[in-house]
Amino acid sequence: MVQGNLPQRGYNNSDEPVREFFDTYYQNKLEFPSNDVDAVLAYFGKRGFEDRASASVASILLQQAKLDGVPVFRLLDTLTGLNETQLSALVTEILNYARGKTSTLGFQVPIETNIIESRNIEVFED
Repeated sequence: MVQGNLPQRGYNNSDEPVREFFDTYYQNKLEFPSNDVDAVLAYFGKRGFEDRASASVASILLQQAKLDGVPVFRLLDTLTGLNETQLSALVTEILNYARGKTSTLGFQVPIETNIIESRNIEVFED
């Protein structure tokens, strides 16, 4: 059999349902009402997120809200007072909690120097 770089095709035999069952055995299937999904997608879409980004964030927020027993609309209400930078930082934190621990997303915050503190620092050069 020749092997290439293309992904393997799905199995075309009778054991496919069994494989699918055991591949998702330890995962809970979560279902969400369509109005919740549409509301979260629209919320992030209005704030300049692209379709894929808003779908990723929406799926994580919906999953966590369902697991915590919190209505997703209450969760969206807590985000209303955030500006664009604060919302971006919060979304980054949310995505980092949902990611594997081998990589993280980040953002750069400009460092502000305090003039009063910087005048007390002496630099000695040799």
